[in-house]
Amino acid sequence: MNVGRMRQGFTLVLALLLTGSTVDRAAKAAGPVKVVVWDERQPKQKTAYPDFLGNQIAGALSKRPGLSVRSVALDDPGRGISEAVLDDCQVLIWWGHVRQGLIKPDQGQRIVKRIRAGKLSLIALHSAHWSTPFIEAMNARAADDALRQVPAKSRGTAIVNRLAPLPPLYRAPKRDTALTPAATFFRNKQGRYEISLRLPNCCFPAYRPDGKPSTITTRMPRHPIARGIPGKWTVAHTEMYDEPFHVPKPDLVIFEERWEAGERFRSGSLWNLGKGKVFYFRPGHETFGVYFEPLPLKVLENATRWLASELPKR
Repeated sequence: MNVGRMRQGFTLVLALLLTGSTVDRAAKAAGPVKVVVWDERQPKQKTAYPDFLGNQIAGALSKRPGLSVRSVALDDPGRGISEAVLDDCQVLIWWGHVRQGLIKPDQGQRIVKRIRAGKLSLIALHSAHWSTPFIEAMNARAADDALRQVPAKSRGTAIVNRLAPLPPLYRAPKRDTALTPAATFFRNKQGRYEISLRLPNCCFPAYRPDGKPSTITTRMPRHPIARGIPGKWTVAHTEMYDEPFHVPKPDLVIFEERWEAGERFRSGSLWNLGKGKVFYFRPGHETFGVYFEPLPLKVLENATRWLASELPKR
């Protein structure tokens, strides 16, 4: 019997137990994660969600320990995103569809400002690819990516000229449409870099709302968002989206989704934006009960906890 190794092993186990208990105590001391679920509350949701999709998500998450969840809607005072609501939010979960334009760019930019400052992170679901907060977040990230291509010493004086996406927002691109965002660079007469930045369209060339199942591959099984999620899993009834998705290149693609007809989509993508993050999770069509299924809800729970843990301490 090697007593030295036994002592070493005991010390390691004890250290892990103490570390775990310290983490648990720290999490409890920090208080619950403050979550706001924003939902357009489209009447068509009633087909699958008797009390609306956002309320279903909020109700499910509120049953998880350590989460304090609030459900808000487009027709609430301040469009559901008043300063008071956002001040009490660490993770903002967003579902929108047919009334996306009622949230104005300046309202989306206020949310992006909070993301950059590390005050909250955003989870955009399904058709929220055209939500104002997601669009403004992708515009901001596209500008960041373009500036990173300018020599560091010249970035402070660089000029970014933002060009409207082609096709315009709320019109889907065709398969042969040039990918957005896209940037071109030149130096003006004063020697400053100028960037012509074609903003992202934030959409894709094809969709099919027929309710056929999809298979999701967990590409990053060790990522905290994928904790407890199988390597391959099925969404029983969903709408198909097909690549290419006109957004800045994600920092991570955690989930990829495929359909029997051959379509594919980066269905769990993550971007860093300043001190905060943006996570896009594709499943969630309004007439299919995706958010009654345990695995999509588990992804949201994981994402909520991890995104909050990554924010700077207040």
